[in-house]
Amino acid sequence: LCMPARISFWTGQWPHSHGGRRNETPMPAGATHAARIWQEAGYHVGLIGKNHCFAEADDLALFDTWCEISHGGLPSDANTRGMEWFRPVAGIHAAHELRRTMTPQNPRFAYATSDFPLEDYSTGLVAGQTVRFLEKHSQSGTDQPFALWLSIPDPHEPWVCPEQYAALFPPEKIALPPWRDDEFSDGRAPMRNRLLYEMLGVRRDNLDDLYGLMAVYYGMVRFIDDALGQILDALVRLGLREDTIVVFCSDHGDMMGEHAMQCKGGVFYDCLTRVPLIVSWPGHIPAGHVDDSMVNLVDVMPTLLELQGLPQPRTMHGQPLPTVTSAAARDATFSEYGAGGPPFTPADLEALPRPWGRKTLIQSLRHREAAGRRKMVRTRHWKYIHDPLGDKDELYDLRADPWELSNVIDDPTHASTVADLRLRLADWMIATEDAQPVPLP
Repeated sequence: LCMPARISFWTGQWPHSHGGRRNETPMPAGATHAARIWQEAGYHVGLIGKNHCFAEADDLALFDTWCEISHGGLPSDANTRGMEWFRPVAGIHAAHELRRTMTPQNPRFAYATSDFPLEDYSTGLVAGQTVRFLEKHSQSGTDQPFALWLSIPDPHEPWVCPEQYAALFPPEKIALPPWRDDEFSDGRAPMRNRLLYEMLGVRRDNLDDLYGLMAVYYGMVRFIDDALGQILDALVRLGLREDTIVVFCSDHGDMMGEHAMQCKGGVFYDCLTRVPLIVSWPGHIPAGHVDDSMVNLVDVMPTLLELQGLPQPRTMHGQPLPTVTSAAARDATFSEYGAGGPPFTPADLEALPRPWGRKTLIQSLRHREAAGRRKMVRTRHWKYIHDPLGDKDELYDLRADPWELSNVIDDPTHASTVADLRLRLADWMIATEDAQPVPLP
């Protein structure tokens, strides 16, 4: 989730190798990552949008264009590099004020809509700024290639979107995901998941509020869809489309009603770990093809480097994507969370003030996200999570239970499956345990 996922995306390494295991651990100093590789290869490197990854001065200096904005609006140091924001800063601040000040509907979440110019919201601002970046590049007549990190902050809490987008999703158009009434009370779910439910569970909340929250979330997604269309249209209009590789992905998902929860936490349900991944390059990559093999964010940069004809550093554990390249398909992928800290227990939760909700999530963040070192392996049909500090592991039969509502780790008929998946986890850890390549004879 969040910063560890972004570092893995840029370095092609797993968190246990790059060391960025927590939200407060940015890109390690001196790490080998794609921005450095592109800069050394002569690319114009840019960021427009959310950073939440780079903090070292030598890393920040790699970006020729830097226009940063996050969920709450512009950073306190709103200086840009390479180009100025195309909208007045005062208008941008105004459009994001509600995200900082709105009154929650309940202790667990807050949502709202507003009616500012679309270009002043982070999504519209990033899209408009990107179009102007492309126009500037096209008009310059330069043959210098560019690598632009277009990092839209949404969808993400605090939940606010333009009213016109939320209005597209009235309750009758929203289907709630299935819930299991005793998912967190029948003894199958591990303690970590049960405690997260105590903070984020929506089962007892007003149903109209849940529909309102989901409408804002879906409105954010639709806003992004329109923004991406604006950018793709600009690439075509400027004659850049056939020379530009476009990758669409995310650092994490959101529960948004699944497991009767909203927001996110350090668990491994598909709604959090399975994110979109689209790669487009007209004339080079087959359009409309869906590849259902198991891939990961660590594979994105190795893929781009191969498509660009640049060498992949041996530090990268990721592999080029199948279909996009000639690489073979994989049948398993992995994820991990935690920094080796002590477990977050029911006593720790009880020590925090009630009512529990979003404030509790923030108050417990440092403790929870550092707890243990749990790891996941996912195949097409199974998901297994090993948590050495937890009260139990997790196993989900994704064919029989695609919503991951029933942990079947205690079912003896799955013992051989568990043994196989544990071996896969061990093999993966052995294959990726070195942060730096070991010299071979």
